[in-house]
Order: sequence, then C-alpha cells, then structure tokens
Amino acid sequence: MSGKILNHIKSRSAELLQKVIEYRHHLHRNPELSFHEEETSTWICNVLDSHGIPYTTGWAGYGVVGEISGKYSNKVIALRADMDALPIKEENDKPYRSEKEGVMHACGHDVHMASLLGTAIILNEMKEDLPHSIRLIFQPGEEKLPGGASVMIGEGVLRNPEPVCILGQHVYPVMEAGRTGVRAGLYMASADELYITVKGKGGHAAAPQRCTDTILAASQIVVNLQQVICRMTDPTVNAVLTIGKFNSIGGATNVIPDEVSLEGTFRCMDENWRQKAHTLITDVAEKTAAVYGATCEVRIMHGYPSLVNNPALAQNVRQLMEQYLGEDRVEELPMKMSSEDFAFYSQVIPACFYRLGTGNKAANITANVHTSTFDIDESALETGMGMMAWLALNQ
Repeated sequence: MSGKILNHIKSRSAELLQKVIEYRHHLHRNPELSFHEEETSTWICNVLDSHGIPYTTGWAGYGVVGEISGKYSNKVIALRADMDALPIKEENDKPYRSEKEGVMHACGHDVHMASLLGTAIILNEMKEDLPHSIRLIFQPGEEKLPGGASVMIGEGVLRNPEPVCILGQHVYPVMEAGRTGVRAGLYMASADELYITVKGKGGHAAAPQRCTDTILAASQIVVNLQQVICRMTDPTVNAVLTIGKFNSIGGATNVIPDEVSLEGTFRCMDENWRQKAHTLITDVAEKTAAVYGATCEVRIMHGYPSLVNNPALAQNVRQLMEQYLGEDRVEELPMKMSSEDFAFYSQVIPACFYRLGTGNKAANITANVHTSTFDIDESALETGMGMMAWLALNQ
C-alpha cells in the first residue's frame, strides 16, 4: 500500500478519535458480563447500521459479525474484538465510570470494541478500493469457559469463506500509549481449572488418630503438586500450577472436617505436556490422599489452549507496525503465562494477537488489567483503530 493511503488512514484516525472515545465511554459505562452482552450487542448493531455496514447477530448468544465486501477478490481478513466485562466494582472517579454495580470493563474490552468500530468506519469508507473483504468479529464471553471464540468457531464464523488470517489486539497498560508489540510463534499459555475434593472421616481435633486428617492430606497435596512443575516438567517447558482456594466443609478450631476442597489453575506452553500433566496431577493428588487414609476426587476443566502467532503473519504484522508507527515504537513481546480464548482461532487459521500500549506513567495511568482502577490513555484509540486498518489492508 502506498504512503498516500497510510497518511489517509492516520488522518482519518485523528479525525475519528473523539467519536471513538465517545464509543468507549458508552461501552465503559454499560458493561455486561460474559454471555450476557445483550445491550452491548444491540448498541454495536446500531453503530454498524449508522455506517451502512451489514452484519449478522446471535453468534454465541450476543456476538455480532460485520462484513465489508472488497471489490477485487473473495479473500477475507478477519478482525476480532471481545465484548464482555468482569465482576469487579470500579473505583475510578471518572464521568464514564461503570453504571452497573459490581461490573466493570477492567480488561479493556471496551477499548477493543471501540477501536474495531473505528477501524470498520475507516475501511468501510474505502470499500470501493478494498483489495479484499473484511470480517468484523465482535465476540462475547472471552472471560468465561468455554470461551466465546470456541463457540463462534463451532457455529461457522471462520467459514463461507474461510478467512486467510485473523488479527486481534489487546490493551497493554505496562506499555506507553503510542507503542505496540508482537511476538511470533508461541506467545500465551494454555489454562485449565483444577477442582480437588479430599474426603475422610472427620472428628475431634484433640484425637486425630481416631479420624482422617483431611486438612493435613489436602495441605500435602498442595505441596506435592508442585513436584509436577519442578521435577516432572521438562525444564525447557514453561508451566505453572497454583492452588488459589482452600476450603474446609464443617471444620473448626477443634474439629477436623470430613471434606476439604481445593481449586486452582494449571498453565503451560506445550500441548503434549499439558495432557500428560493432567494424568500426573490426578495421580499425585489421589495417591497423596491415600497415604493419609483419605480419598480424593480430581476434576480438571479444560480451558483455553496455548496461543500461537503464525510466524510468517507475525513477521508481516511487525513490519507493517514499523511502517505505521516507526521501528522505535514497536517492541518484541515476552511470553506470558496468562491465557486468551483468541488461541482457539490460532488453532484453525493463521492468527496474530498483538498488544496496544495504553499506559501513561506521567499521567499516573498505570493500573493493570483485572483491577478496580484500570483505565487507559485514550490517545491509544487513535493508534489502535488506524494501525488495525493498516494491518488489515496489507494482508
């Protein structure tokens, strides 16, 4: 694409910034939890209607898929934004703070949607000259299993025709606004949920020899499960196992309970090891419980797979980012043990998930995602919408 088109996209992004900021404010004031994004869906449809962009609805519940038809080929590029908010009470004192008690766009999905709408407006204005078609995927339920991406894929969002690639961007508060980053290949971890229940005959705490010490058994399970990571995992494979919840049912200062429940997460960067580790986790928990005369039930809920950015696509995306922003504003991202349901798309077609800088240390905009004070430097929206349009045009 020519420098003339690049400059046009930058110019339109600057002109649209205030409108897209208003989009973000509306979405931020009206967050909805995973798979309950009904009002959000209706509002997105209204915006698409106002710009004459056709769409279909009802994907994975409340998902919206827009289509901007190119004139020269049947080639399709897919762009994705997630829609759901988190069950967090916002503590920001801003005019656009959440109006729904206990629900907040604390992961930047309002930014993703607003930015994609800006991208859609820019590309739709250029539709007479588009070299290929654009599929706009507004996806519900990223924050909750089974993940809206997996549901939409099952419903056919990547068919008729299959896109040649899909791009997704995500806020990155540790990076200053006006910057971006990408990583080729393996980028984010898989994430599975662990639910372990230890059972035995409880009793008086002063006579542990007459009962089953379920607390001790469960505690030793927590310790022994770390052996799955530090002694059973190949040192070249990134993996983490964390127990985040430990509850006894019926215990007290002088009562050993009949039942103890543990909940946690297992994450790794190798899909083959992931499956083997599930068996090891179950074996370690059951055998440890048996040593103490207890029984153990282990349930592992398969979550999102590891996210792999197609190497060739990621390399092209980086080159285009450097053209758009300058080489000094594009970073190589480190691997992350967090997870994203965008990974499901990466298992089906070439995908690239990149980061949009949204922080501003000078303005004290530094709070991380999934916190009650998360916010962004809204100049990032100008970068977000324009760069995605540039990336989409050049695939």
